[in-house]
Amino acid sequence: MDIVAVETIRALAEYPQHEFLVFARPDTDRTGLPTAPNIQIIELPGGAYPLWEQFTLPKAVKTYQPDLLHCTANTAPLRVSAPLVITLHDIIFLEKAIVGGNWYQRLGNGYRRWNVPAVVKKADCIVTVSDYERQRIIEHLRLPAERVVTVHNAVSRQFRVITDADTLAQVRERFRLPTEFIFFLGNTDPKKNVVGVLKALLILKNKGLLTLPLVMANVSAEYVNGLLDQIGGRALTNDILLCGYIPNTLLPVVYNAASVFLCPSLRESFGLPILESMACGTPVLTASTSAMPEVAGDAALLANPASTDEMTHQLHRLLDSAELRAQLRERGLERANAFSWQHTACQLMAVYQQHVGEPTPSV
Repeated sequence: MDIVAVETIRALAEYPQHEFLVFARPDTDRTGLPTAPNIQIIELPGGAYPLWEQFTLPKAVKTYQPDLLHCTANTAPLRVSAPLVITLHDIIFLEKAIVGGNWYQRLGNGYRRWNVPAVVKKADCIVTVSDYERQRIIEHLRLPAERVVTVHNAVSRQFRVITDADTLAQVRERFRLPTEFIFFLGNTDPKKNVVGVLKALLILKNKGLLTLPLVMANVSAEYVNGLLDQIGGRALTNDILLCGYIPNTLLPVVYNAASVFLCPSLRESFGLPILESMACGTPVLTASTSAMPEVAGDAALLANPASTDEMTHQLHRLLDSAELRAQLRERGLERANAFSWQHTACQLMAVYQQHVGEPTPSV
C-alpha cells in the first residue's frame, strides 16, 4: 500500500467515533497500517487488479454496506452501491501517450486511461492533491469546479532532523556517501528531468564551479551513462555517485546527510520529496512549474526546469552561499511543519460528512 494511503488511514484512526473498513487484496503490503479498534482490514481475494476493483470490490461494498467508499489510487468501480469519493493524484497518463515499460505498467496505464474519464462522471467527489492538479483535472475532464476538491499530501513523521552521529555514519558507509553532496532522487521517467540536472552540472563543471559531487538514487549506470554520452558529459563521470535503491526507512538519513536536494521535475502533481527533504533540514532547489511552487512556498529556490541556464544559475547560488543554504534550511523546516496528515484527515472527514452525514467510510 502506498505511503499516502497508509498515512491517511493512520490519521483517520484518530477519529474513534467512526469505523473504517480497509478493503485490501491478499498481496497488499500492509506495513505501517495501524492496529486500532476502529480500523478493520478486510482481505478480498481476486484476480488482476482491474477485475478485483470492478467486480470483487463492488460485491464487498454490497455485503458490508459502508456509508461511503473512498478509492485512494486514481481508479474506482464504475458501479458501486455507496457514495463514491475518488482520489485522483494526477492525470499525466491522460495528457500524453505512455510508451515503453513492461506489460504490467502498460496494462495499468491502459486501465487508468479507460477508467478515469468514465468514473469521474459517476463519483460524488473527486479529491486531488494540489490546486494545480485540481485545475488540470477540471479543464481536461471538463468537470464542474465544485466536484473537485484539493486535499494536500503531507510529510511522514519519520522525515525529521537526525543528529545521531552513529546513524549518519552507518548510512554514509552503506551507500558510500561523501561528506558533502548534492542529492537527486530520480528514475527513468523523462519528467524527472535527469538530463536537465546533468546538463546544469556539466556547465558548472566546465566553468570550474562544481564544488560538490552528485549522489543519484534509483537510476542505473547504464541509463546515466547513456545520458552523459547524449550531452557530451563524460567529464562528469567522477563527480557522480550512483547509490542504487534507498529503502524508505533509510531515506530520511540520506536527506539529512545531503548538503542540497534537487527536485527539478518537468511535471508533478505534488512533489512529496520536496517536503520530505525540508523536514530533514536540507535546502531544496525545485521547479518553478506545475505544483512544485505550491508545495515549496518561499522555502526553496525555484528554477524553470526546461531552462538549463536558469537551473545552472540557481544551483550555483545554492552551492556558493552557506548563508542562503542556512536560510532555506530554516524556512524549509517551517514549511514542512505546515503539512500534516492530521490536517489531511480532517479535510477528508469534511468531504465524507458532506456526502453522507455521519460516515462509516471504507478506504
